[in-house]
Amino acid sequence: MHNNSHNKAKARHILVSDESLCREIKKDIESGVDFSVMAFKHSQCPSGRRGGDLGTFDRGTMVAEFDQVVFNHSLQAIHGPIKTEFGFHLIEILERTS
Repeated sequence: MHNNSHNKAKARHILVSDESLCREIKKDIESGVDFSVMAFKHSQCPSGRRGGDLGTFDRGTMVAEFDQVVFNHSLQAIHGPIKTEFGFHLIEILERTS
């Protein structure tokens, strides 16, 4: 677990409706395919057009499952699939600040 005093995070994500597709995308990224390319190609979120970039956001802005990952898991790693009411996410946490 990480320091819970962080109140802001910067992250990018890929949102798809199918868990198996989410796992395939993760394998491709882990094999060297660029995250932003995969976000542009596959993400159902409007952020996909920006390579999945969500910018900087406050704790509590995103749904609970998303926040739990962003504020408690390792930076610079691909996390997921994470299931939320919107579908399945791959999340890369870029930074956290107070």
